[in-house]
Amino acid sequence: MPFHMCCASRPFTIMALAGKLSKVPILGSYIGRSRRLIFNRIQRRGIAACIDPSLGLSDEQKEFQKVAFDFAANEMAPHMAEWDQKEIFPVETMRKAAQLGFGGIYVEPDVGGSGLSRLDTSVIFEALSTGCVSTTAYISIHNMCAWMIDTFGNAEQREKYCPELCAMEKFASYCLTEPGSGSDAASLLTTARLEGDHYVLNGSKAFISGGGDTDLYIVMCRTGGKGPKGISCLVVEKGTPGLSFGKKEKKVGWNSQPTRAVIFEDCAVPVENRLGKEGQGFNIAMKGLNGGRINIASCSLGAAHASVQLARDHLTVRKQFGETLSNNQFLQFKLAEMATKLVASRLLVRQAAVALQESRPDAVSLCSMAKLFVTDECFQICNQALQMHGGYGYLKDYAVQQFVRDIRVHQILEGTNEVMRMIIARNLLMDS
Repeated sequence: MPFHMCCASRPFTIMALAGKLSKVPILGSYIGRSRRLIFNRIQRRGIAACIDPSLGLSDEQKEFQKVAFDFAANEMAPHMAEWDQKEIFPVETMRKAAQLGFGGIYVEPDVGGSGLSRLDTSVIFEALSTGCVSTTAYISIHNMCAWMIDTFGNAEQREKYCPELCAMEKFASYCLTEPGSGSDAASLLTTARLEGDHYVLNGSKAFISGGGDTDLYIVMCRTGGKGPKGISCLVVEKGTPGLSFGKKEKKVGWNSQPTRAVIFEDCAVPVENRLGKEGQGFNIAMKGLNGGRINIASCSLGAAHASVQLARDHLTVRKQFGETLSNNQFLQFKLAEMATKLVASRLLVRQAAVALQESRPDAVSLCSMAKLFVTDECFQICNQALQMHGGYGYLKDYAVQQFVRDIRVHQILEGTNEVMRMIIARNLLMDS
């Protein structure tokens, strides 16, 4: 059965959509200095067979992967540096992505989603990230929020929120982390006191992607006693009295998405905006994060894939000691190690995605393994690619430095990699 992606109100099969895209430009090379970051050549460069991200995919998956690569090359990559330097939240570009079905990739089709699998989602986010990691990472968070409403919301909530989220007419933010509770999320202090048909929220959330610019906030708050069982999940709409935002944070990377504190001061939210039952919020948050960890690992894959290609291209044109760097055996070995780590990372992410889709008992551990291994290894790949560029790699005229800056935070968010180690170890010791 052909997959149907939703574009506004009419469906397109991905095959038909792909047919309209006659060529899929693959990442070119940033060679030569300029005042702004551009693709010096956007063309169909060959991808070495050993790192080809389409290997093992079905024909249908290859088609929407090509659509995502094309969108990344044409709509994102040419603007990546400007979005970073000017801290632009590219709303219209993301709405174009939504027209391809990328606003609710794993949301059910009856409320405007694309109804794809976790593996399909990983393939798409990897491809999009070759064009801009920061923007793709926000899209992945938005998708997670839409999925949470689709999965845990009632019929009225799904109909009210999901169609606009999938079309990216409205944008969403995930609100779990607080100034005093990062890794220890179950100790959160934001309270929601029930008064008649409303909850009254008080507290604050920290490091919220999209904060202040987005329309819906999926908020974990304490409606009961201490610990995870006292946490519930509320949808808070922008403009609600008592909702405000902190200053826009200045960050090392992820600059195409704003980050602010989200503040609640006697913020009245209707009871009908609660997702699931009281006390179910922590479970909802963790289920969202399992997918979020695969998503963010997939974004790291895209950066690493692009960086390997950029490094390869640089080695073939940069000359030192009378010959191109590609003739240097040490650099050849480094490039081989980068490619091996990239493919190993991709295989682990895809294995975890399948496990999560099938609700297997090892899914949580595999998602944690994927997030830990892939974000660590892909950062090293990008960092090594920068090193291969020498001094040029440290210039903002070259894309590789932005990939390094943008994926560094992937080792911290969606649960730090130290917490990932805790989850994996607990699972191993429990089974023993």
